[in-house]
Amino acid sequence: MAEINHFEYGWITPALSYALSVLGSILGLVCAGRIRTARTNGQRAWWGLLSAWALGGTAIWAMHFMAMLGFAVENTRIRYDVPLTAASTAIAVVAVGIGLAIVGTGRLNPVRLVAGGIFTGAGVASMHYTGMAAMRLNGSLGYDTVRVVLSVVIAVVASTVALWLAMTVRRGLAIFASALVMGIAVNGMHFTGMSALSVHRHEQAGEVTGAGVSTLLVPIVLAVLFGVVGLLYALLAAPTDDDRAAAAYLDGRRLAEPAPSTPTAAPDPVGLRARSTLGQPGTPFPSRRDTPPR
Repeated sequence: MAEINHFEYGWITPALSYALSVLGSILGLVCAGRIRTARTNGQRAWWGLLSAWALGGTAIWAMHFMAMLGFAVENTRIRYDVPLTAASTAIAVVAVGIGLAIVGTGRLNPVRLVAGGIFTGAGVASMHYTGMAAMRLNGSLGYDTVRVVLSVVIAVVASTVALWLAMTVRRGLAIFASALVMGIAVNGMHFTGMSALSVHRHEQAGEVTGAGVSTLLVPIVLAVLFGVVGLLYALLAAPTDDDRAAAAYLDGRRLAEPAPSTPTAAPDPVGLRARSTLGQPGTPFPSRRDTPPR
């Protein structure tokens, strides 16, 4: 059995993974709050997609990969299968998106919350173990069943709490505190699952195929950066509740104001107005044809 090191670079990788999970949780909770105030189904779907990407893509999957940077096995290189790695990303985002759709459609109740938590938690656990299956090394992986089950339970509980927070938390300080708790839960699930892992190294060293960590690191970091910038831009560009209230006030004020009326001239049966303008500059002198008969 090979020796495993989960903190090859010390506390740098777990600290960065926790920071990513907190950042993704903050953005995801803010986007989820916009789902509740959206007026159309299209707006709800848009904010749900952004929230799923923030929670599933950044808070869960990016955190998982960042923590895996510190994972090392004695006397063997670690490579990753690119299609399986991409599939683990899709699993995380889709699972969170479906969970948000379950709890976000209709009135929130315990049945919806538990159903969404179970589905999302199962998706998060599937993401984790799919990402682990994407590893290629000179050995075979084994798992302790009890710890695997414990990691799945933690994933379900954490997902249920995350969905409840996404549908109820609104204030900035509460969102930040909730993100700190969610970061602990996500990292706890990850390292519980990692503690269940054992590696039986093969005696004969074979060729390890797949993409190295350095090859995957640059595109993953760029995807996270562009994703975070895009989420921030979408949040800053979207109208707030104050903007909607101001627009509604201005619309109501325009409707309340009377329409401008065209002034009408008073009747002038004997031509007094015309006579009063004779002799003024710019007033034409009446011709003989316009002069009334005596």
